[in-house]
Amino acid sequence: MVLMVCSSCQYLKKENIARSNNINPVDRVNVFLGTSGDHGQMSPAASSPFSMMSIGPQSHPHIHTGYDYYAKEFEGFTHTRIEGVGCRGSGGNILIKPLLGTNKNTILRKKLEDAHPGFYSVSFDNGINASMGVETNFGLHQYKFPEQKSSLLVDLSYAFLDRFVAEEHIVNDNIIEGFIDTKTTCDVGVYRIYYALKFNNVKNIKSIETHKLIAIREDTLKPMEVRIGFSSVNSDYAKKKIENSASLKELEEKTTNNWNQLLSQIQVQGKTDRENLFYSLLYRSLQAPYLISEEDGTYRTIDGSIKTANFSVYNGWAIWDNYREQLPMLSLIYPKKFDPIAKSIANLYPYGKKNWATMHEPSPTVRTEHAIVVLLDAHRKGYTVDFESIKDSLIKEVENLDYGSPDKALESSYDNWAMAEILEITGDTLLSKKYKQKALDYKNYWKKDFADLSKDDIDQMQARELYQGTIWQYRWFVPFDIKGLKTLAGGEDDFLKQLDRFFDENSYNHANQPDLQVPGLYNATKQPWKSQKLFRNLMLDTVVQNYFNDNSKGINPYIGRIYKNKPRAYLRTMDDDAGTMSSWFVMRSIGLSPANVGSPVYYLTAPIFESVKIAQPNDRTFEITVKNYDEDNFYIQSAYLNGKELKKNWLTQEEIQKGGKLILETGSEPNKNWGIENQWISSYQQ
Repeated sequence: MVLMVCSSCQYLKKENIARSNNINPVDRVNVFLGTSGDHGQMSPAASSPFSMMSIGPQSHPHIHTGYDYYAKEFEGFTHTRIEGVGCRGSGGNILIKPLLGTNKNTILRKKLEDAHPGFYSVSFDNGINASMGVETNFGLHQYKFPEQKSSLLVDLSYAFLDRFVAEEHIVNDNIIEGFIDTKTTCDVGVYRIYYALKFNNVKNIKSIETHKLIAIREDTLKPMEVRIGFSSVNSDYAKKKIENSASLKELEEKTTNNWNQLLSQIQVQGKTDRENLFYSLLYRSLQAPYLISEEDGTYRTIDGSIKTANFSVYNGWAIWDNYREQLPMLSLIYPKKFDPIAKSIANLYPYGKKNWATMHEPSPTVRTEHAIVVLLDAHRKGYTVDFESIKDSLIKEVENLDYGSPDKALESSYDNWAMAEILEITGDTLLSKKYKQKALDYKNYWKKDFADLSKDDIDQMQARELYQGTIWQYRWFVPFDIKGLKTLAGGEDDFLKQLDRFFDENSYNHANQPDLQVPGLYNATKQPWKSQKLFRNLMLDTVVQNYFNDNSKGINPYIGRIYKNKPRAYLRTMDDDAGTMSSWFVMRSIGLSPANVGSPVYYLTAPIFESVKIAQPNDRTFEITVKNYDEDNFYIQSAYLNGKELKKNWLTQEEIQKGGKLILETGSEPNKNWGIENQWISSYQQ
């Protein structure tokens, strides 16, 4: 272990460690990536895979996740957050602050901090040291103090942006238990968390203000520990979790091992800095959604009722972002995780699913638009989805889709396409035709708002009531019918000219999602090599980015790399959005990208590694090897799948999950004849 002497250098630690041989994937993770300012909105909190609880520092002033890497003063430590989401974040529940004596104004000035997956620790100038570890919805704090009177402040009303709604608690000896209601992301809806806090080495716990208590240390020579359990169901389940007798060291080792097993589903070999960046971003892709059901299958639904399921139930959704990248990644690489996640999405419909949060959420959550596309995608990738039981709810949702702005018209058409396909699957062909026509009506909206590129407002952010994008950026969003989109654009040649212009004029915006799929569109043309170049540039090279969420083209543009393994990791205003932008990198870095969510197809590009191994069901492995590997070779020259020449530039989920070996030969110049035969181009005709 390399000991750093300044907290501002801490994020370099993993870079140095990883230079030795035989490093586990978990040891390559830099949890400080994206933790400064509006450059990812991530946190170094101790977390467990897909766990609602994450224990992390609250710096002052705090950002979306409550922390900024370069901030010096801490307010304490909280237990919830959704990594990298908008509206200035979600969570921040139950603040615990170590105090000298009982002085609420104790200054916590950061001296040194250390963190890795599942563990966080920090020392302060005043001699206080804090460490914490977690596993699924159970956590452990340990506080060491100078040899003087000390205590812990517990603020049950603390939440990001004062979103606290209500709480009830009781104190029984050294245990506090109760529930907390908090407004969730963008102040839409309310989530409730049941909790239990157990303190050791405590003389007494007393209330000092409404919602605030102090636990006073008993033995001034021993540290204080706090065990905390969460449940979405009731406080009895939360109390069972604090019976966990693991020491902090044991908890750290267990969760680190859990992370390592999950990260090891993909083995990559290449340059050290690329491997470190890859595993740091893969780690970010595995934080949400949250497991909310108990071991016996009990969970609380979004209408507030308590049910029991025969599968693990998840919540904490950011589907409007995640359906594009993170959920497809999980469907391919983590099928055992994705199966109950897909079932949980379907399970939203019987209980009153809304596009945003409801008033009875069992965890912090964001939004669930395009869930129907995810369910279609899951079915076509071999996952079981009971469409018949939720068909009426799906129809009700698509009947109320928003067509009020040009972007909404295209997005709603996508959902109608998914509805039509699902009805076809269930055998309801007559009703399927109705929604197929609704989906194809996108052409009328496209001709009205997106065909004419001579208008003055095509480069203006949020023109014509668009949401976080421009006419240029939204016009490509017809993923289910690229063939039809080409025709609308004037045919193949005009479509290519417009794509070229879009990128030549730096109109693409990687700081947000509206045009996230556009760099891959060349794969559906006679020039697929251009997507190979764009993907490599966006992952590793210098690019020009003109747009951000708060201004229009050309105002304070950015020139540089997008993905960096640093606290200021992403573009300004580029949120990770619960693993979306991390997953984008992960997939393309291993040579795959979803062609159209809802279709089990992935386009091929050159991995940034010499080899990639992806664990698949039934102990199979899909291996990608790069022939003629060089860091500057990113054009595919030829491809061989299991010894046979592969002339197409795509693979299906089934082909990958069968296992096997894909050899991609790369070069420094494009092979303009590769990938133009047997192309997969989405098409939807009446």
